[in-house]
Amino acid sequence: MDDTTFRQLWRRFAALVHEHRGELNDLDAAIGDGDHGSNMDRGLAKVVDAFDASPEGGLRSDAKLVGMTLMSTVGGASGALWGSAMLKFGASLPDESEVSWAGFVQALADFVAALATRGGAVVGDKTMMDVFIPVTEGLVASSAEDQTALTQALEQARQASDATSALVAKRGRAAYLGERSVGHVDPGSRSSALWFQALLESQATVSA
Repeated sequence: MDDTTFRQLWRRFAALVHEHRGELNDLDAAIGDGDHGSNMDRGLAKVVDAFDASPEGGLRSDAKLVGMTLMSTVGGASGALWGSAMLKFGASLPDESEVSWAGFVQALADFVAALATRGGAVVGDKTMMDVFIPVTEGLVASSAEDQTALTQALEQARQASDATSALVAKRGRAAYLGERSVGHVDPGSRSSALWFQALLESQATVSA
């Protein structure tokens, strides 16, 4: 992946979150504050603004730009989680304009490890980790950079997000609802699935 594609990934993620902002807010309203879509939309719009205002300067610096922007503009736990983990993502990328697919996937694995350290969530807690952990593990195991692998990853992400509906929330505000959180999809898992959709679509643009 090169830095142009990396920026396309985040621009596409911003567009998808904006498109699904209402859905994400509705999911969050059922078990949280009701602002997950608006929060992520605001932060990602700032990421796009930051990209527009700065020339491509390498993968590491772009990832740091994303992390710092999300940390300072997205409220609640999402800003801290996405922001701090993206700083780790950047630290794992080369200070160059391109990285191998294996290097990108390893940086993604480091991103997920940073999320786990920061948030303490595991699979089954009804959080974004129900998507990021299994899908990233699948990409690491596959090591294939092709549309089939990414399409499978997106389908796995969507299924993992849907599966959070059956779980009892164990983290964050939703945990206060206990059994009453069952029957609602976790909004963080849904936005995480959108990130994998953005990854697939940005890579498809490169391959076209």
